[in-house]
Amino acid sequence: MKSYIPLFLSIFLFVSCSSKETFEAQTEADIIAYVKANNLNAKKTNSGLYYVINKEGSGKRPQSSRSNVTVAYKGYFLDGKVFDENAAGYKTDLNRVILGWTEGIQLFREGGEGVLIVPYQLGYGANGRGSVPGGAVLVFDIKLISVN
Repeated sequence: MKSYIPLFLSIFLFVSCSSKETFEAQTEADIIAYVKANNLNAKKTNSGLYYVINKEGSGKRPQSSRSNVTVAYKGYFLDGKVFDENAAGYKTDLNRVILGWTEGIQLFREGGEGVLIVPYQLGYGANGRGSVPGGAVLVFDIKLISVN
């Protein structure tokens, strides 16, 4: 009986891992389709980040990836499903967030509002993190409250 236990555990692990839900990486074509479908006047940076400035803002602009900022945001997938939100304001250093935020938040001034559309390479990558599957494009409604 003891010799069957490792075999049973191996089969159990294989079956439980192979039944994991798969997610196909989203591409720039998916981002472009989203931009069109939502009638967004988005611009693209050299890194592949898409952004929209809806309200320019009049305050300071973060000067580097070391800037400390407070940002109100709502994060969701291209299908509209919300995965994270902080309307009161999240205080962070820009070097402690995903690359799409490090780059994108620096495009705003205090009081500015807009949208960041983050390709997975600038988000949580091919492996994902927590409730964000690998390969997912992330959309963020952003309001830069302050540069601290």
